[in-house]
Amino acid sequence: MNLIILCRNTRGTSHIALSVPLLSMLALSAVAVVIGCFGLGYSLARSAGFVPADERLGELRLELAEQKAALARAQDNARDDVRALRLRLGSLNAHVIRINALGGRLASMARLDDGEFDFSAPPGIGGPEDPPAAGSASADLTTELDALGARLENQERQLSMLSALLVDRKLSAAVQPRGRPVRTGYISSHFGRRIDPFTGEPRQHRGIDFAARKGAEIVAVATGVVTWTGYRQGYGRMVEINHGNGYVTRYAHNSENLVAVGDQVEQGQTIALMGATGRATGSNLHFEVWYRDRPVDPQRFISERT
Repeated sequence: MNLIILCRNTRGTSHIALSVPLLSMLALSAVAVVIGCFGLGYSLARSAGFVPADERLGELRLELAEQKAALARAQDNARDDVRALRLRLGSLNAHVIRINALGGRLASMARLDDGEFDFSAPPGIGGPEDPPAAGSASADLTTELDALGARLENQERQLSMLSALLVDRKLSAAVQPRGRPVRTGYISSHFGRRIDPFTGEPRQHRGIDFAARKGAEIVAVATGVVTWTGYRQGYGRMVEINHGNGYVTRYAHNSENLVAVGDQVEQGQTIALMGATGRATGSNLHFEVWYRDRPVDPQRFISERT
């Protein structure tokens, strides 16, 4: 290949012979120069802040995906927190229900009927509005719930113990003889040494006699189980009740017994009708209280209110 060069000054021409290898070398050199210039321009453009649209779009898509993932994680955490709070509130609500039930039972046991302790209504509270305390609302709420739960559990344990104590006391009070064994009548003979109405000699009287009309109601002075009903020497028709804790009561001279052996009777329940059976001068109730197999004066039990 010949390359012809025209020269204006010399008014002539020059001929350069180009071989194939030389042409190839020149072509490669030209391509290299073009590529170098393009690379230099791209580098300068990147350093100046220019990013191709397709590459920038890819980066934006990647950032969007990361933000969506972060949002999903935040939503999952929020749902977990709400679920945990709901479970905690459910547990606290169960504690409150049990405490209200215990409180109502205790108020009933203590006979607080004037509405002083109304567990069916929220207690009255108040005060001026104070500025909110600094800190995370979620963290503060969790702390308050934990503290409230601890207080409720402690109060529930205390109320349960108090309820058990009151139940024990109520049961103990129910089985201890208290009050009069008759609905009507008066004491005609006291406990202790007296003149026997049949012999005129001093004798020990092991009970108290109540005089009233025949057929007057005789009531149990304490809760217990009937251990005897029928005739007994000197007592006539008699009912004997075992109240536990060492207490036994006897009701004698009855015209009719209304309970049977093995019956459980409640305090104040009618168990017999007054009469004059056995060793009696007239219609009366002979009432005895035994404690640990020894007769005791019923007077102190009679004077106590039921």
